[in-house]
Amino acid sequence: MRQAKALILVFLAAPVSTTAQEPLSAIDWLDAPVSVSVAAPRSVPPDESPISKGIITPDVAVMPLGAQRSDSVGLLPSDTTGLPSHLWQASTTATLMAQLSALPDTPLPATQALYYTLLLAEADPPADAGANAAFLIARLNALRTYGAVDPALALLERAGPATAPLFDSWLDLALLAGVEDAPCEALAQNPVLTDRYSARIYCTARAGDWQTAALTFESAQALGLLSAVEADLLAQFLDPETIDTGPELPPTPGMTPLIFRLYEAMGRPMPTGGLPRAYAMADLRPTAGWKARIEAAERLARTGALPPNRLLGLYTERTPAASGGVWDRAKAIQSFDKALGSAQPERIAATLPAAWRAMREQGLHIVFADLFGQELLDHRLPDGPAADLALRIALLSPDYEQAAPKATKSHQFLAGLAQGTPEAKLARSDMEQAITDAFATTGPSPDHAGLLNTGKLGQAILNAALQLDTAGPRGYAQITSALSTLRAVGLEDTARRAALQLLLLDGRA
Repeated sequence: MRQAKALILVFLAAPVSTTAQEPLSAIDWLDAPVSVSVAAPRSVPPDESPISKGIITPDVAVMPLGAQRSDSVGLLPSDTTGLPSHLWQASTTATLMAQLSALPDTPLPATQALYYTLLLAEADPPADAGANAAFLIARLNALRTYGAVDPALALLERAGPATAPLFDSWLDLALLAGVEDAPCEALAQNPVLTDRYSARIYCTARAGDWQTAALTFESAQALGLLSAVEADLLAQFLDPETIDTGPELPPTPGMTPLIFRLYEAMGRPMPTGGLPRAYAMADLRPTAGWKARIEAAERLARTGALPPNRLLGLYTERTPAASGGVWDRAKAIQSFDKALGSAQPERIAATLPAAWRAMREQGLHIVFADLFGQELLDHRLPDGPAADLALRIALLSPDYEQAAPKATKSHQFLAGLAQGTPEAKLARSDMEQAITDAFATTGPSPDHAGLLNTGKLGQAILNAALQLDTAGPRGYAQITSALSTLRAVGLEDTARRAALQLLLLDGRA
């Protein structure tokens, strides 16, 4: 299986490693390793000139020694991310929560990886952080929005989730992942962990205490503590004999992880396509059909919440027995994968366009580049459109620097950008000029200098990433600003990949 280089994989099944090139372990309580793509610090060759003069942030007050706060937990230590431990400390919790709630639904892949880095970073919390774990919960919500359920559960495990502030998040994420036994056992032992009576009833029943669950249900229903759909579903859950004789329960617009699982328990599983991404986790289980598993994997891989290799494994699991849609994508990927295995340049060139087109139409450009970019560099394809396409794909991969020397004359601007030195005289568009301007500077943008000067590094990085994602197709000044700041704070790899993606993903270059 191919492993995308320059990604830090957050594995959830082995001891923690502090080596940047090794898998990062989060916890040892999940059987299957799951990862997200994060932004790795770029390794600078010894003969390369400094990219910037660097950023000096003022000293930040250190918190008193004591028990580690929940808000500080992370899966990526500072020596892996390259970010200081005081990343968030000078900012306020409310400001950071507002920023995290504003993260775009479909960011640029390079900034998506950066968001994961920030969300999973181990760092001191904001100085005003209280005991309610508000900052951690905001990070968990952002991860859940992108479908990164298992890393969110790993953060909770490190924080100690059996507390009143964190329990509801723990149970919801566990329900999405299908691992609700642990939170339900904790709730059975300590019912005051949540005010949600639906959760108390469900977990009490799962623990086998059906009588207590029924009594709690009757009391909660009498006091109006359950929604109508919760009451109907829990009634059937507690008395399965009424499933066939009771009323047919239509899907509810206010879906929650518990309601989703209750529908499933009633033998009426809800389709996940119209639900938030995190619900796609349910379709990754072996009990789901092959088509459903592929579609769920595509949906999660699109946001970097699923490793590219896992999607490739699903595409190549068996021979498609039908045509159209997902089956055509599987066939195209299988044909291209076999062509790569044959090491025949003509065969690779013949199958590459269809495979790329199939992935591009699903917004999986970077997944394809991560999977195959390096191998395409290893094969010299016959001159022509396929060879040109292979170069573009390699420039979108983590191995973009290796692709630069192989660029043709028509792609010299891209080659220079991949090496961090785009030439102004080669810029042929306003976008290329905006990118050139960003790489010609050594300091941060004035838009973010104030935040950096007051020690708000994490907030400044978030601002720059959000500025890049919201710039729009003609927001050239914003693009220059964002890329300048990302480079100035040491996120050169993110800046280069983001710039290459801006040019290549929409056909500007």
